Amino acid sequence: MDAPLEFDVSHIRLQDRPLIVCDVDDVVLHFFAPFLAFLDGEGSEFLPRSFRLTGNIVSKTSGTALEEKDVHRLIDSFFEAQEQWQTPLDLAVDTLGEVSKEADIVFLTAMPPQFWEQRRRLLDRLGLAYPLLASLQPKGPIVRSLHASRTLPVAFIDDMAHNLHSVSEHVPDCLLINLKPDSIVHRMAPAAPAGIPEANEWSQAAALLRAHIVS
Repeated sequence: MDAPLEFDVSHIRLQDRPLIVCDVDDVVLHFFAPFLAFLDGEGSEFLPRSFRLTGNIVSKTSGTALEEKDVHRLIDSFFEAQEQWQTPLDLAVDTLGEVSKEADIVFLTAMPPQFWEQRRRLLDRLGLAYPLLASLQPKGPIVRSLHASRTLPVAFIDDMAHNLHSVSEHVPDCLLINLKPDSIVHRMAPAAPAGIPEANEWSQAAALLRAHIVS
């Protein structure tokens, strides 16, 4: 199956019920922990000096920071092989399965679109056969296109502050949930805008979603 175009959401058919738009990396699938293991196999390591990957991924032999193009090459290689590395967060599969009985779910992953097929296979294998959009563009306009003029409840789940801020600007009535693992990179990440509820695990996110869906 060909991957859908990056900005094309016309293939997604929503039912007459609430919508949940959900990030994937470090929200549904572990990203940073397996990426560190992947780097080790490539002769590199991440030094927790700041939030950025570029400048903090170094050669294990020389200690020299990799150039930006080499960091992007490693990230692309990881996404190419993601099916061998990435596993679901605790309770992610079961929670989304339960919530999907009451709401539509769409995955919106910040990943180069050329790796859509690999992620589609991985999600399907895990029983997460919800529509998938892969884009490196701001998420707010995409969520707005999905939700359009619907008056039903809408929620957005992400681990990164800039994505939550983008959606808050474009879909003001959207419930925002900052769900993130306790990783060294997330501890250094910018804080989410004030007032956005945080969830450290899917059981907490589920309670927030159910309260919003039935409100």
